[in-house]
Amino acid sequence: MTDRDTRHQQAMQKLKARVDEKVADATEQRGLLLVFTGNGKGKTTAAWGTVTRALGYGYRVGVVQFIKGLWECGERDRLQEDANLEVAIMATGFTWDTQNREADTRACQEVWRDAERMLADPETYLVVLDEITYMLKFGYLDIDTVKHAIENRPEEQTVIITGRNAHRELLAMADTVTEMQEVRHAFNDGLQARRGIDY
Repeated sequence: MTDRDTRHQQAMQKLKARVDEKVADATEQRGLLLVFTGNGKGKTTAAWGTVTRALGYGYRVGVVQFIKGLWECGERDRLQEDANLEVAIMATGFTWDTQNREADTRACQEVWRDAERMLADPETYLVVLDEITYMLKFGYLDIDTVKHAIENRPEEQTVIITGRNAHRELLAMADTVTEMQEVRHAFNDGLQARRGIDY
């Protein structure tokens, strides 16, 4: 064995020992609160990836889409025939298109009732609150209402929150926070969103 091979083996042994120690220390089992935030692309896509994973294991999943619901959504279209998936969509689409605070608030409150029902259901293993951060930012939903529903959900239920500018109280509650950072975005260079890639 060469010196390079020996050094590599020793490095991998140290890495394995660290990973094994972390695995041994992880003894708690419960649902998680995950927040996917930041200005970069991929927050909703990451959430749908987790939805696919949960459905693949036969778990029941609820998705509430607060902003992009009227857009085409390849993931939703592909998965919606799964009996274990329920999707609730805010009927107005992008709030910057409607420009009607009263109608947007009413639509948000209506779909929030679906979210509350999902968050209270012990049979629902995963709930995704897609783009809910905007609802809090625009004042369509109250942070205390959202926190209460999340804090009082069934112990085994995992919740994913997506959207830019996640509320600091949600960040403080979260078990895992992933911030998507934009380095470059094709749209800023005049490239249109691409079906099957961006949506």
